Amino acid sequence: MTFATPLALAGPLRQPRQMLADQEYGGHASIHDDAMAEKLGFRAGPIEGPTHFSLFPPLMEKIWGRAWYEQGCISSHYLNMVVEGEQVRAFAELPADGAKMTRVWAEKADGTPVLEASASIGRDSGPTLLEQRMAALRPPGKLLILEDLEVGMTGARDERVRMDPDQNMGALYPFSLNEKLAVITETSPWYSDAKASPWGRAIIPLEMISVLAEYSSREAEFPVKGPAVGLFADQEIRLIDGPLFVGEEYVIRREIAALAESKRTESYWVRTRIFDSSGKKQVAEMLLNHATLKHSYAGYADAG
Repeated sequence: MTFATPLALAGPLRQPRQMLADQEYGGHASIHDDAMAEKLGFRAGPIEGPTHFSLFPPLMEKIWGRAWYEQGCISSHYLNMVVEGEQVRAFAELPADGAKMTRVWAEKADGTPVLEASASIGRDSGPTLLEQRMAALRPPGKLLILEDLEVGMTGARDERVRMDPDQNMGALYPFSLNEKLAVITETSPWYSDAKASPWGRAIIPLEMISVLAEYSSREAEFPVKGPAVGLFADQEIRLIDGPLFVGEEYVIRREIAALAESKRTESYWVRTRIFDSSGKKQVAEMLLNHATLKHSYAGYADAG
């Protein structure tokens, strides 16, 4: 090879849609509600971070083929919020022959970074971006909102979940898969047509694996104080024995993987393991950093 210059794939500019304006949790509107977002100092309700994950499968399929849907992983640190009307584009560095990990990212039309991430395939690809970030966390100081959480704490019970095409996904996700597919930023017949899918069944899109993993999260009963408003700061979705299928029942088990603190937030990282309906074979996993805004919790400043 004459040059060692890193080259990248780029997707087209897409305009993601906001579908969480009516989201409710803890008895109040979420940060995706415009009025709530403005109250907390943001210009409008942001589009949920994993919405941008749909930009990447066309690039990942080009790099790793069908195997990406079976053993792919995206590990993302969110950088800047996107509001409806803004355009976003995905990029992926072309890995060396045989490499199992590469750098990916997303930008707004004006070049503002939206997220940075690693993309990989298989379990032996090396530490992901979030594994590196979590390993570098410093022990938090005194926590208030999260003071009753401990690393290693597990959810209260196994959660049984499924995603049917017209199933409303509840207060956290007040829409169905079919409603999402009508506006998804990158679509595929594999998401809705069993005959078109190489697996003979419609598969759940990458961004909707986040919905599958989170919409029953209240059942974990983690003792987080509230009401307080949070957002996704870091998120990793890993397929182990994928893809995940529409209409299939799965078992979810959760564990607190880390606790952290910054000037503005208290954060808890949850590792969500997704198993087949027997609960014996793990098929996917999500690592999610819930960053809870300190100033959204009544009396936080006085409690210090």
